[in-house]
Amino acid sequence: MILSARFDEAVAYAHQAHADQLRKGTDVPYLSHLLAVAALVLESGGDEVEVIAALLHDAAEDQGGSERLADIRARFGDHVASIVEACSDTMVTPKPPWRERKESYLRHLRGCDEAVLRVSAADKLHNLRCMLSDWKTIGNRLWDRFSAPKRAQLWYYSELVKVYRARGQNSFVVDELELAVELLRQVVEADS
Repeated sequence: MILSARFDEAVAYAHQAHADQLRKGTDVPYLSHLLAVAALVLESGGDEVEVIAALLHDAAEDQGGSERLADIRARFGDHVASIVEACSDTMVTPKPPWRERKESYLRHLRGCDEAVLRVSAADKLHNLRCMLSDWKTIGNRLWDRFSAPKRAQLWYYSELVKVYRARGQNSFVVDELELAVELLRQVVEADS
């Protein structure tokens, strides 16, 4: 697949939308996450619409809510916007409690199409990879970054794998997510 100028526009849009945002608890520009998720989607067979949605998957949730989603729809089309919306666990400010949001998102994923599942799984894999990498560097101080404790994080990522598998997602992304969940399980159990 050859990516078109729409991809370039999406990279620039993602950069602009997240220009002042860093990865939680780090000095890493948030754009790194978006590019990594897009790469995973591309490598797992996603089409250009899915790759663009991967670049923009957090824009509405983190950078403007419904207004941002409407702008994405106007610039990149209904399909991209629908994937972005489906990958957002909330666009409400302030956000509902963590467990409530995650349970709702898991229920929601059970009815989503393959494009949403591909972008979602890539997002979760990159998040968990970063979490584990940071744990190697800073140890248990990692958990101070999150509103949910480590056991809740383990529960959530484990449930995500179950949902992706139940929906027939058997890509290398889900395989690697499952391996990362096992590493997280070992970290959580070793620290208990």
